[in-house]
Amino acid sequence: MRHLLSTTALAAIATLGTSSSFAQTPSCTHTVGMVVSLTGAAGRFGQAASKSVELAFSELNKAAGAQGIAGCKLAFDLRDAQSQGSVAVDQARQLVDLKKVPAIIGGIISSVSIPIVTSVTGPAGVVQISPASSSPTLTKLAVEGKTNGWFFRTITSDALQGTAAAKYALDQGMKTLTVIHVNNDFGVNMLAEFRRAYEALGGKIIDITPYNPEQSSYNAEVTKALKGDPAALYFIGYPGDGTTIIRTWVQQGGPQRFLFNDGMNSADFIKGVGAQYLKTAIGTSSGTTKTESTAYFDKAYPAMSGGFDAGAPAAVQGFDAAAILGLAVAQAGKFDAASIRDGIRKVTASGGEVIHAGPQGFARALELIKQKKPIRYVGVIGPVQFDKNGDIAGPFRTWKIADGEVVTAGQISTEDVQAIQAKMVK
Repeated sequence: MRHLLSTTALAAIATLGTSSSFAQTPSCTHTVGMVVSLTGAAGRFGQAASKSVELAFSELNKAAGAQGIAGCKLAFDLRDAQSQGSVAVDQARQLVDLKKVPAIIGGIISSVSIPIVTSVTGPAGVVQISPASSSPTLTKLAVEGKTNGWFFRTITSDALQGTAAAKYALDQGMKTLTVIHVNNDFGVNMLAEFRRAYEALGGKIIDITPYNPEQSSYNAEVTKALKGDPAALYFIGYPGDGTTIIRTWVQQGGPQRFLFNDGMNSADFIKGVGAQYLKTAIGTSSGTTKTESTAYFDKAYPAMSGGFDAGAPAAVQGFDAAAILGLAVAQAGKFDAASIRDGIRKVTASGGEVIHAGPQGFARALELIKQKKPIRYVGVIGPVQFDKNGDIAGPFRTWKIADGEVVTAGQISTEDVQAIQAKMVK
């Protein structure tokens, strides 16, 4: 059963910064928007990310003390996208048009982030930073000028992750498989990138079956996918639907050999399916380069998250998105969208003094900014730097499920992935 935050808990998070009891706090508040899925297919992702943002803003506010971040406390107004693009757009419009926020954290899934940036933040000139939307479509929109330079993300594009998944699958002996994927922008693009690499490297896909989120039953989809007696299943989707689909797969006698995307890197998913059925399951995730920030987050996050561990999907990326945004506000010196956008690039640019997450790191960052000295935030996911499209490059983590837990198996570098792509026929 998926864990959903209570109404009381959501309200507490949404008003973060307005009820904290510091010894001395600024009298004003800088409130950014946050539009993520707290319910629906991707609810677990958004819940984990919202707790990460709470932690990042709390630490920044403590480090700033009475002086504040650009003179005020940081807070965020949390809205539930319900894993639906239309709902997300309505919530984002309220935040931009009525609340006048200069920045929004979110969405989680690409099918939410895309309509927000094309319908709301891009046209309005509002910063949007996503911790989990990985569709290559977002890069394409940036190239076409449709994001207007306002979109950033702290997760690597599926244009790279699909290739990494293909390599890992073949390295583990998965020479043939069938695919079940969520029928949205994320699922379609991840499949396309995986298929291009997998088949070029010698793999064979027996069948491809799309599914629509949040159905009560997936018997028909699983029955179709099992035709042809596949040796393994590549599932591309979200933990909630994934639990139902994989249990149905097992019940119908499907082979217990699985390849998963990063969403199934979840203790709830493993418990829901049953660890005994996932002994040979493997997967890929947007990776991290371990830093002092990683060590800090691994200790601080589980202690305040209400049940999420540090490896929860979107948790580390959510923290870094919030930390970068908060430092950008400090760098800007004012709560203004254009200044925050420029500040995001400044606080992650090479050449400045390296800053890590946590009380001491944030205090040092704010002191250097006050002295008009450059900083470079090196976060929980490592040293990120945004390209002209708002994308980052990074390694990919390979993992497996052993004794009911997700265990890191290795890492595939960005250079390795790009080398594979360069050899493939375009």
